[in-house]
Amino acid sequence: MRIANLDNRAVLVHGEQGAERTVDLATASGGRFGPDFPALYRSWDEFTAWAATLDLGGPAADAATLERARLGPPSPAPRQVFAIGLNYHAHAAESGFEAPTRLPPVFTKYVSSFSGPDSEVVLPPGGNVDWEVELVAVIGREASAVDAADAWDHIAGLTAGQDISERVSQLAGPAPQFGLGKSFAGFSPQGPWLVTPDELADPDNLELGCTIDGEEVQKGRTSDLIFPVGKLVAALSRNVTLYPGDVIFTGTPAGVGAGRDPQRFLRAGERLDSWIEGIGELHQTFVTTT
Repeated sequence: MRIANLDNRAVLVHGEQGAERTVDLATASGGRFGPDFPALYRSWDEFTAWAATLDLGGPAADAATLERARLGPPSPAPRQVFAIGLNYHAHAAESGFEAPTRLPPVFTKYVSSFSGPDSEVVLPPGGNVDWEVELVAVIGREASAVDAADAWDHIAGLTAGQDISERVSQLAGPAPQFGLGKSFAGFSPQGPWLVTPDELADPDNLELGCTIDGEEVQKGRTSDLIFPVGKLVAALSRNVTLYPGDVIFTGTPAGVGAGRDPQRFLRAGERLDSWIEGIGELHQTFVTTT
């Protein structure tokens, strides 16, 4: 099942790639589910049971052709946003750190930085803006002190994300400001939709990557995560309670601009295309203020 944010309304997505159609969930359910996302995630068990009975070819579906430009992030109003650093061995090495053994660094990205899958991003003046393609997990059931073996039962689904990062403000002293440096407007594009784990042959082994103007800069597999999704959810839930709709950026593979020699950062006019196998693509273009 694929759930998308279409003009801030929850919709079900079906159909072949490039010819997707949408079903407005509030309309199809007679107001039982949707249109807002926090309520949908809070009722995730009831919603998924109902959705399994929906006839996508029937009149209740009221299907419409998908317009990507109208899509927003699949969980637009989470109570909490978690971002994970150094969660791939090669990325930890290119960043000059040893790979974490107990728990990777955890920080946040602020919701005001969220956007949909296709967007225009303004480059902050005087900054060095970097790319970080990431698998993003959305919580579907409250999780507190869960075991890794049970963690997937608490995950609504997965989506693609970019942890766009401005390195100057992120690393400025006297201590790094990870959350602020990674939360300029448009720095957290996600989508194009949420994919439930049952739709994926192996949700722990997905190819992900990105290109700049067609040049491949990152490519990896989520099977290389040091702390895979289940372990991350379990580890986080030992410290905090995870709530339905919460968003977790799980970390980026090697290939970021700050890890290159010479370093390379995004420039105005460039296009960043990102993808995750079985989920979909993101498309960002970059501009400067006038």
